[in-house]
Amino acid sequence: MSLYSAPPLPRIPLIPQSILKDHNVACIIDTRFRSAARLLQHLWLRDSAIATGVHVRKSDDGDIVMDLGSILETDAARSGRNFLTPEIHAFVRHALIMREEGAAVDEYRLFANALSSMPMSFNVFAPLALDLQLATAVFRSLLPSFVGSVENIRFETSPGRREARFLDDGTAFDLAIEVLTPDGESATIFIETKYSESMEGPAARLRDRYDEASRNVRLFSEPDAVILRSLALEQLWREHMLAQLAVDHGITDRAMFVVIGPRLNRRVQAACRVYANELIPDDDLDADHVQFRAITLETVIDTINEAGAGDLARALWRRYCDFERVFHLAMAEYTLPASTSLATATADEKETTNLEKPRRPSNSSSTSATVAGASSTSTTRLRRAVTHGQ
Repeated sequence: MSLYSAPPLPRIPLIPQSILKDHNVACIIDTRFRSAARLLQHLWLRDSAIATGVHVRKSDDGDIVMDLGSILETDAARSGRNFLTPEIHAFVRHALIMREEGAAVDEYRLFANALSSMPMSFNVFAPLALDLQLATAVFRSLLPSFVGSVENIRFETSPGRREARFLDDGTAFDLAIEVLTPDGESATIFIETKYSESMEGPAARLRDRYDEASRNVRLFSEPDAVILRSLALEQLWREHMLAQLAVDHGITDRAMFVVIGPRLNRRVQAACRVYANELIPDDDLDADHVQFRAITLETVIDTINEAGAGDLARALWRRYCDFERVFHLAMAEYTLPASTSLATATADEKETTNLEKPRRPSNSSSTSATVAGASSTSTTRLRRAVTHGQ
């Protein structure tokens, strides 16, 4: 059963700058998705009574310090408030202490940046690592032909950093799910998670080893294609090659490479579609070749819910996917004329009602309070009509 409370939004809401500024989340370089996601993270921090802090941007003229509502205040970050539960925080601390040699972990992003996909990976998958029965139910549902049971989950992991037999660099996966297939064969799901990323780099320095591996792994229709080396695709290209090399060198018998990201992050979803088009079709691959799958974050959370972890799923949904909430907040920036009721206008489909052009409220500080009121119901009704083409 889906956690959607209304028909899925057809696209991410465009949040007015006035709202972003009111909540200290206006950032000029943000994409449309990242603006909405940053606002959603700020609302979650506020709901959780977590103090927010400042972002320091390096500049040739000196550091620029700015309040940013998606950054945790230092004490809150140190105490693990970026994680949904103390158990997840404890798991993260253990993972950091026992991390692999050479693992690149940005602890500031992990502990202080609510918008980062790094803490999201732990919030979503650490509870599954702590409950392999739950993990098995989730991944057996997501990948039924590949997963019989989940045996272990590793974070920030690579089969071999800076080893010449792999990519001779620091390429790594956000996590690896060690499984037994339905046939009892050992296998690994290598996962890259995305949240607000715009798929614009930074990119790894292109190496001769990448070109060599691209031809040897027999995954790509055109191994030398320029598009595989583009900012949007090069990370997927490197990680997919690394997954195949892990199979080729006997690290795991079989593998699958999976990207998980929000449905409404169109840049992530577009990158996955374009990347998939560069691959040899699955039906033409040998059995030991690594297939690629793109799964939405919403699907993962819905599957966690269906597996019986409803509280966890609802907490994840509220934090990362409840863009319905920011939609209503954006709609509350505009008000209908007092003489016209949207509810009555939509109640009688036979009557044509001409609505005046919406006007901005005279007091923008009342925006947040409006969201919880009647406008939420009427805007949901309006969005249902828009979504279904009425």
